[in-house]
Amino acid sequence: MKVTWEEAGLGESGWEELSPYAGRCRLPVWDCTAGLVAGEDAALMIDAGSSVREGAWLRTRARRALGGGRSLGGGRVTHLALTHPHFDHVFGAAAFAGVEVFGAAGAERVLADEREELFADAVRNGADPEEAAEAADLLVRPRHLVTGERTLDLGGGRRVLLANVGPGHTGHDLAVLVSGSGSGSPEIVFCGDLVEESGEPQAGPDAVPSHWPAALDRLLALGGEDALYVPGHGAVVDAAFVRAQRDALARRFDVP
Repeated sequence: MKVTWEEAGLGESGWEELSPYAGRCRLPVWDCTAGLVAGEDAALMIDAGSSVREGAWLRTRARRALGGGRSLGGGRVTHLALTHPHFDHVFGAAAFAGVEVFGAAGAERVLADEREELFADAVRNGADPEEAAEAADLLVRPRHLVTGERTLDLGGGRRVLLANVGPGHTGHDLAVLVSGSGSGSPEIVFCGDLVEESGEPQAGPDAVPSHWPAALDRLLALGGEDALYVPGHGAVVDAAFVRAQRDALARRFDVP
């Protein structure tokens, strides 16, 4: 039987409802998004927070949402999608032991070979050095690598599409499409940091600006005009916002 977030106690556990089966949190300090999508048999977390402590907090909050009322997703997170290999989105992954981890192909190499750079970036941006060192030591690499698109069946007719839409913000950007088909809910696209609402999109040394506008074109093709677009930082936006940000990036980086 399909169960809504309200029946599962979403409000009590602090998730912002996006549809009857999808929600998200805005995490403190860096205003990062973490998402949660539930089917009858499985549940997907999207991004893991900026520390092992924050990841554990997310997992506990997810368990409350999934286990309240009638159980959703088997009552626990079973899958984790990492949208890109930056500390504020992946350092909490070690808190999700036993979960199937997905990422864009190539992200696993960054997480294997650039631990020191990720640690340094975390500390430079204000992370607690001890927490950052712990997270870097325990860094989890995705086992399931997405090169094009991959569909996850969460049970009860709830499917999500993982799409490797980068490069853009990084060399390895993964988007997550939650279909609204048959539920009367809009399509939902979790964008990672390809889209930011609470500040200007950040282009670090691993960004690929020449391809970033094209990555946003792919996001828009995935979701369409009526979708909800969930940025890596900030409030949920619409297609017009994504298109305007795409055009601003094209002007900023002199890309057609």
